[in-house]
Parts: sequence; C-alpha cells; structure tokens
Amino acid sequence: MRKLVIAGLTGALLIATGIQTTRAQAPAVPEAMPFDIPYGTPINLDEAHKAIMGAVNEAKKHNWKMAISIVDPAGNLLTHATMDGTQYGSIVIAQSKARTAALYRRPSKVFADGINGANGPGTPGTLSLLALTQGAASEGGFPIVKDGKLIGAIGASGGLAPQDGVTSKAGLVALGITPN
Repeated sequence: MRKLVIAGLTGALLIATGIQTTRAQAPAVPEAMPFDIPYGTPINLDEAHKAIMGAVNEAKKHNWKMAISIVDPAGNLLTHATMDGTQYGSIVIAQSKARTAALYRRPSKVFADGINGANGPGTPGTLSLLALTQGAASEGGFPIVKDGKLIGAIGASGGLAPQDGVTSKAGLVALGITPN
C-alpha cells in the first residue's frame, strides 16, 4: 500500500512539474494589436481597374492564366477579370483571397503559414474563421493600403501559390504601393 501511495505521489509530482514547465514556456501577450490598419475611403473603380491591369500584364509576361479580383474594405467584390483559359475554380478562389486580405487586414498567406506551422505550431482552428467569411488560406491575397489606410484588397488565383502572389503584388505596384 505504501509503495502505491509513493508511486501515486511521484506521478502527481511529475505531472505538476510538466504543467509548470508548460506554463513557464507560454509566450508573452503583446501590447500592440497586429495588423491594426485603419479603414479608408474604398478604392474607386479607376484604381481597381489599374490594379487589375497591372496584375494581368504581369501574368501575361509569364504566360500564366489568372483570375484577379478587387474588393472593398468590407470584402465586397468591386471588379474582377478572368484571363482567357483560366480554370473556372480560380474565379471563386481569387475573390476569397481578396476577401480574406480585406476582412482580416493582412495577406492571405498569413493564414496559410499559421495553419502549416511556418512560425511555430500550426493553428487549425483558424480554418473555422475562414469558413465564416468564405476566405482562403493561400498566398495571393493582399490588402490595398494607401496613405496608411485600408481601401480594399486584391486576390489572384490560377497558378501555384507563389505565382498568385507575384500576380497580386504586380497589381499593388501598378497603384504605386510597395508590397510587403
């Protein structure tokens, strides 16, 4: 009986030590809000078309077939272009990437990195957020930030994730915005 009690106490001590170690390793809570970009007046149609054409021209240079979408800060579609020969499934994905970038004020790749564990353990719970907004956790969606304010977002789909990212970034460059 005495051995059983000692074994039980030893096990409890080991478990308690493990819990303390886990608590000690928890990261500090940051004071600043990440991706805290204020909202601005939504992108106008002329600027949206300029971004689309910048993205289209980049895709044409590489012979990529892309779907490209521009949304307002609330994720509502403003304009869209589907290049000849683009797979139809990419239309919805381009819109989803743009919507994700606008609603969460960050590149859609941030969600892919979080889920895939690029910056530590993956966070599969993030997927539930994207389902609510018809979002996408894949490279190719970027917020459009002008004068420090979010005015919309661009999303591209049709190629591999890095190709989609290059295409969307070209749309930002066409607006005079340096992509991050």
